[in-house]
Formats: sequence, structure tokens, C-alpha cells
Amino acid sequence: MDKRTKVITGAGVGVVVLAAGLIVGPRLYADSQNSRVDAAPTLTAAAAAGAAEGAEAPAATDGTWTIGEGSFAGYRVDEVLSGNDITVTGRTEEVTGTLTVAEGALTEATVEVDMASIATDEARRDDYFRGTALQVDTYPTATFELTEPVDLEEGATSAQLVGELTIRDVTQPVTVDAQIAASGDAVQVIGSVPVTFADYGVEAPNLGFVSVEDTGAVEFDLRLTAG
Repeated sequence: MDKRTKVITGAGVGVVVLAAGLIVGPRLYADSQNSRVDAAPTLTAAAAAGAAEGAEAPAATDGTWTIGEGSFAGYRVDEVLSGNDITVTGRTEEVTGTLTVAEGALTEATVEVDMASIATDEARRDDYFRGTALQVDTYPTATFELTEPVDLEEGATSAQLVGELTIRDVTQPVTVDAQIAASGDAVQVIGSVPVTFADYGVEAPNLGFVSVEDTGAVEFDLRLTAG
């Protein structure tokens, strides 16, 4: 992306934020935005209760687990408007993939996210995210691939998932601190992956009065069913 394109598209995002900030004031605008931020992924009450009671972890059932209904993934970033911190979250339920458990270990995992469907509460911000930042027409998905097996101890609720995260056709090694819990026939896996945008060829806009931090996080909540 050339400098002129960056300035024009970045300015488009900035005008939206600036106009809102001028109307209601930067502090009030920041408070309003922060009040609408999605909460970080958490275990459901049923899954948390099952973990507390020592419910069997997915290691108890070898086989293939499929990402199903209720799953989501997205991002969390921080913006600064005239000295006021604003947190922005984007979400999508268009998440697919499978995980394989064999002899008490997670041996394979593939997660794919439809980047074009990630949305926030501001359409023009989403247009910038999908177009200039991630170029979803060219790179429509992001993926995570497990690269090292993970022993799943019975009753455990945490695990480190070592793998590769690919965004915009750029692949980087990552380690995910995840929580895993079972509830009935379903398994829930939640976690967050810190990312530095420049590592994936994404340059965060900085227009002086409003800027986006250079780092953020990819968040996920996966609901798995056997088979």
C-alpha cells in the first residue's frame, strides 16, 4: 500500500472518530465506546462447573472434535483519541475447523476464521479493517495450525497450544494460553493470542488526534462436539 493510499483510507477512519468526538466530547465518546466492548471469552457456567467437579477432559474421548454452533473469534485493539483510551472488539461466528485427540493428547488442530465477516459497532471501521488493513478480497481467512502435541490430563482446565497463526498470508509462530472444559458431550476451548500487527504486514493508522496501538489480541471461544 503506498503512502497516499494509507493517508486517504486512514483519514476516512479518523474523520468518523473525530466527528463523533467533536459532537459529544472525546471523554464521553470514549466512555460510550468502552461501554459497548465485548467481554473477553470465558467458560460457560456449565463448563466451569464441570471443571470444578473434575469432569473428564477431552483426553477421555479419542477422536475428532468439530467446531460448532456458538463458537466465535475476533480481535481486541486499543485506540487513543485525544488522550482517551478506547477499546474496540470485532467478532464473527464464521469459525470452522477440527481438533484430533489420540491416546490422551491433542495431536492436531486446525481453526479457520472468515475475516470478511468480522464486525464491530462501526461499519466504516469495518470497511477499513476488511479493505486496507487485511485485504480480505485477497486474503479471506486466517488460520491456526497446532504444531506440537499437547497432553490433556484428565480434569485439567488449562493448556498451552503451540502452533502457527496465519494472517494475510503471513505465518508466525504463536503460543496460546487456553482454557479447556467439558460439559456433557461438548467441550469448550477459550483463549487469546497477543499479536503485533507489523508482524503480519499490517500498519496501524496514526493520524495524530487518533491512533491505533501497534499490538492487539486475537480472541476465540470454540464449542466442540465429537465426530
